[in-house]
Amino acid sequence: MAATDFFYPQTINSAMSDPHQDQIDWRDNGVRVIKGDQLDTNTAQTPGMNRAAAINAARVGAQKIWAGTVTIHPNSKTGAHHHGALESVIYIVRGQARMRWGEHLEFVAEAGPGDFIFVPPYVPHQEINASTDEPLECVLVRSDNEAVVVNLNIDAVETPEEVYWVDPIHKHPHDH
Repeated sequence: MAATDFFYPQTINSAMSDPHQDQIDWRDNGVRVIKGDQLDTNTAQTPGMNRAAAINAARVGAQKIWAGTVTIHPNSKTGAHHHGALESVIYIVRGQARMRWGEHLEFVAEAGPGDFIFVPPYVPHQEINASTDEPLECVLVRSDNEAVVVNLNIDAVETPEEVYWVDPIHKHPHDH
């Protein structure tokens, strides 16, 4: 393995060594830095939260992902919604998130700073800021370059079932 194989994916190495490949302008087609105070709020919104796009097709030419931030004010919740065929990852930066999901938002789980939440395609869900005095600040990443948001009008159950997600390796303390 060549030293450059570690730093560059094989497809980049192939393009760099292809004599028919035009010289790639890495300056204008390479890394992009989007400053935190330059996010675009002109993106799909759901009542109860403020989304801002950092990475998408329009801003940086992203082909396969969308990334941005969301803020939910203290003691607030979003409307129920889903993101179509997209997979979503939410990373909690600050605050306490309470997620409800299901046809009637009948399931609930909580996440705090440093936690990740995975939302599969078409899952009806609602984000809730569990804190009464601190904003909930998150980073979002979605599996396509455009933000898809389908806001829903559904009747939520009064008391959702608490769900502890565990994988086959990491058992929840309540399970033996």
